[in-house]
Amino acid sequence: MTGHIYRDVILEQHVRLFRGAMGAEFLFMDDNVRPHRANIVDECLRSEDITRMDWPAYSPNLNPIEHVWDMLGRRIAARKPPPTCLPELRRELLDEWCNIPQDQIDNLILSMPRRCKACIASSGRHTPY
Repeated sequence: MTGHIYRDVILEQHVRLFRGAMGAEFLFMDDNVRPHRANIVDECLRSEDITRMDWPAYSPNLNPIEHVWDMLGRRIAARKPPPTCLPELRRELLDEWCNIPQDQIDNLILSMPRRCKACIASSGRHTPY
């Protein structure tokens, strides 16, 4: 992914609209991966008046979605037989996405205060999460 794709697909098509629905209390969370920190992304967020959460340099594991991607990857890897083409992979990813129990997602979200405290305690370095 490039900064242009991230801006055009993620920010413009999803984040901007979600921010509009959420209102002034919206705080955007991404991480320090290079496309997220591109100048065009910063400009887009400024122009849309979207506030970005400060993100520790060494803590990508703070973001709950990273754990959801991991769950999704493990579910796909456990499939027998594994997907053999892109359309099949797409179908199976959507199927597995829909089958992730909501309580697992809720628990990840509810763990954010503990994750933030652990991150602060470790000065932004690795945490046990």
